Amino acid sequence: MSATAKAELLYTDAAWTFADLQRAYEACEDIGLNDLGLDIYTNQIEVITSEQMLDAYSSHGMPLMYKHWSFGKHFARDQMNYQKGFTGLAYEIVINSDPCIAYLMEENSMTMQTLVIAHACMGHNHFFKNNYLFRQWTDASAILTYLDFSKNYISRCEEEYGHEEVEVILDAAHALMDQGVYRYNRPPKLSDTERREKIQARAEHERETFNDIWRTLPHTEESEEDVEERQTEVRSIKLPEENLLYFVEKASPVLLPWQRELVRIVRNVSQYFYPQKQTKVMNEGCATFVHHYIMNELYNQGRISEGSIMEFLHSHSSVVFQPEFDDPRYSGINPYALGFAMMQDIVRVVENPEDEDREWFPDLAGRGDWRGALKDAWANYRDESFILQYLSPKIMRDFRLFSLGDDGKKPYYQVAAIHDEQGYRDTRHALSSMYDLGLHEPNLQVVSADLEGDRKLTIQHNVFNGRKLDSGTKASVLRHLENLWGFEVALTEQAAD
Repeated sequence: MSATAKAELLYTDAAWTFADLQRAYEACEDIGLNDLGLDIYTNQIEVITSEQMLDAYSSHGMPLMYKHWSFGKHFARDQMNYQKGFTGLAYEIVINSDPCIAYLMEENSMTMQTLVIAHACMGHNHFFKNNYLFRQWTDASAILTYLDFSKNYISRCEEEYGHEEVEVILDAAHALMDQGVYRYNRPPKLSDTERREKIQARAEHERETFNDIWRTLPHTEESEEDVEERQTEVRSIKLPEENLLYFVEKASPVLLPWQRELVRIVRNVSQYFYPQKQTKVMNEGCATFVHHYIMNELYNQGRISEGSIMEFLHSHSSVVFQPEFDDPRYSGINPYALGFAMMQDIVRVVENPEDEDREWFPDLAGRGDWRGALKDAWANYRDESFILQYLSPKIMRDFRLFSLGDDGKKPYYQVAAIHDEQGYRDTRHALSSMYDLGLHEPNLQVVSADLEGDRKLTIQHNVFNGRKLDSGTKASVLRHLENLWGFEVALTEQAAD
């Protein structure tokens, strides 16, 4: 390599400096914005230690998070597995916020730092900002402010009402987090100003009405205005209500104002993570495709060396590796592998379609604009619909996918779909349905609440595909729900239509 080419390299050593990171970021940003046409939030990059990365794992990767014993439990587990070599650490964590925060581990080599910048600051960032689920269900501009408020509010509650009193509410709310989201119907969205004013008003009311004399008493009173406002909200709730935490927060006969705020905090945090649970394949596929394109383009431009591209390809190959079903490392379909393969396949279909592709994807085949096709997919689908729309016979052949029919009443499996015309469609539909949250999370809804009589709360479980609740888990969750409701809670089961 000539001296001129060496002078154009972004870096020459595995060790990095902040000046190296700045050059790498600018180079990745240039390709991401001007070549791929990505639309991203402002980036904020923070370099952290492996210990801090473990700590971020335990608190859902958030830079600001309230304290709870479960986070410490997760930290201890992850730390033990890491120290014993059972698991490694992610090279990065990225946060859906504005600015978009990306954590880089200081132990990474400069090549890995460049890869992480391309993956997180370009790929994930674009997906967070543009995918319809994140645009509909989260507010990236407000999440950091809200988490700061939540952390401080819970700390103050612990000081004023006691750690144990706070923990009881948080434990109960955490047990119901999966049932504390809006899946279909969303209430009117407050503006940033209205949200901040409402939060500040609640906090100020708590501060003004708190009197240390009442610390030892089991109950404090809501103001008449608060009671009237809450009762109006309760009367407006139409049953059945899918968001259990919302209903409990508004209608519980026993919760105090500060306890309702704790439930609201957990509910809002759960809602924030809701889109991420539905876009694992797409989100990681998008970020992996973007980092693969950017790193190869940097090499083509002479900005990184052959040694760097080989280091990158070794890491990338490990990330997108799909173990066979009988491999001890197998734990299901690797979302990085499937997502990246499908993104590359879209490019192939757009640029060089086969006759099969023209039949399966008439609007996509030969379109000629793979960048636009990818950005359209990233913006308008979640995992379930993305697979149903874009999974091609070629990918099914590459991954050796087929469908097994599992009838629990029979002592054997039946191969239900193979590699033929109908088999491809059945296999695609079966794989798509695996990413439907309805298969993994029970559908629980509030169907009645006797607010004027014995206060009995009735929850209905809509049983899907004959899958009933685990008896142990059901008893535990009902106990937590009764702690929040204060009166009898009944659970009924009904077969879904």
